[in-house]
Amino acid sequence: MKNRLERVKERIKETAIACNRPVKSIRLVAVSKTMPAEVVREAIEAGVTDLGENYIQEAKEKVHALATYPATWHFIGHLQSNKAKYAVRLFDLIHSVDSLKLAKELDKFAGKIDKIQSILIQVNVAREDSKSGVYVEGTVQLLREISRLENISVKGLMTMPPYFNAPEKVRPFFAALRELRDQIIKEAIPNVSMDELSMGMTGDFEAAIEEGATMVRIGTAIFGGRR
Repeated sequence: MKNRLERVKERIKETAIACNRPVKSIRLVAVSKTMPAEVVREAIEAGVTDLGENYIQEAKEKVHALATYPATWHFIGHLQSNKAKYAVRLFDLIHSVDSLKLAKELDKFAGKIDKIQSILIQVNVAREDSKSGVYVEGTVQLLREISRLENISVKGLMTMPPYFNAPEKVRPFFAALRELRDQIIKEAIPNVSMDELSMGMTGDFEAAIEEGATMVRIGTAIFGGRR
């Protein structure tokens, strides 16, 4: 695993340098869903600092089992409102907020534990019925509503583009998220920052970095096949 991780880091570095971006401006989120705690521990010991999980119950077991290890935990899957109370206790950053209803639930439960919950807004750039996310044209209004919540801190945007077996076909969706980010910055919405763009996975993360990703979510290239 260490060799695979180092290769991914090297590819991130090479891509960042090629497009004149600081290497440190890109964070590698190792997608550890379906991996047992023992394998995730190995990843942390190999140098992983950020871990991405898709399912609350599975993540709960791993977060508790690895509580003594220094790691930042990211929730990157679809989050149901009735799981908000667990999410705020487990995760440092929630990538997949796509409605005011969910944001309000996160705000309520974060307030109960005196936490400011960091989130990203998931944008369905391609308007795919099979995927969650607010549409591009509804994002600014959603942000205006969420910005009023006291225990929520918006850090940026996330997207999951359509699957193509060719990074160049995905690039326009990454570019669209970056352009939306730039538009939102001009809106100067209080309590909303646009520091993060979470986009890009094992098959297309170089294109995502070239289009401005600050977080890439990579599983297979680090852990191998799912278990």
